[in-house]
Amino acid sequence: MEALKFPIGKFEWSGTVSGQQRLRWIEEIEALPGQIRQAIEGLDEKQLDTPYRPQGWTVRQVVHHLADSHLNSLIRFKLALTEDAPTIKPYDEARWAELDDSRIADVSLSLVLLEQLHARWGLLLRSMQESQWERTFIHPDSGVIRLDVNLGIYAWHGRHHAAHIINLRTRMGW
Repeated sequence: MEALKFPIGKFEWSGTVSGQQRLRWIEEIEALPGQIRQAIEGLDEKQLDTPYRPQGWTVRQVVHHLADSHLNSLIRFKLALTEDAPTIKPYDEARWAELDDSRIADVSLSLVLLEQLHARWGLLLRSMQESQWERTFIHPDSGVIRLDVNLGIYAWHGRHHAAHIINLRTRMGW
């Protein structure tokens, strides 16, 4: 079950984040919408409504979750870049995934949103100065988060959910 839940492992990072590492993570964030589009290509409605693991979200919910989560992350970046260590508002992602816009909406809505969001996010990330990567926000549950580490978390997050879909397709022979 752990391999189904965390197909690429959990995000781990310690130490400093190099400029090269940041660039790789930015490239992963920019590439994610195309990877998700490819991962779900050709899936029918029944397949989109298949959970990627027992008691897991459906493929449809995963796609909509990525849009919700990454939109929140972009906002957190912008808050941290324009305010001094702002405390961000967390959200209940599991409850969001149960709302109709995640459970039944056409995945194309979130695919288009992801493409535009990640293009804009990439522009922001590539414009950041070295000192800006040290800026932080405060997450009420996780504490102080540096923007360079948050970048890595969200690059991992995209790969993590893409792997959920790709692995399900492989297991199901789709």
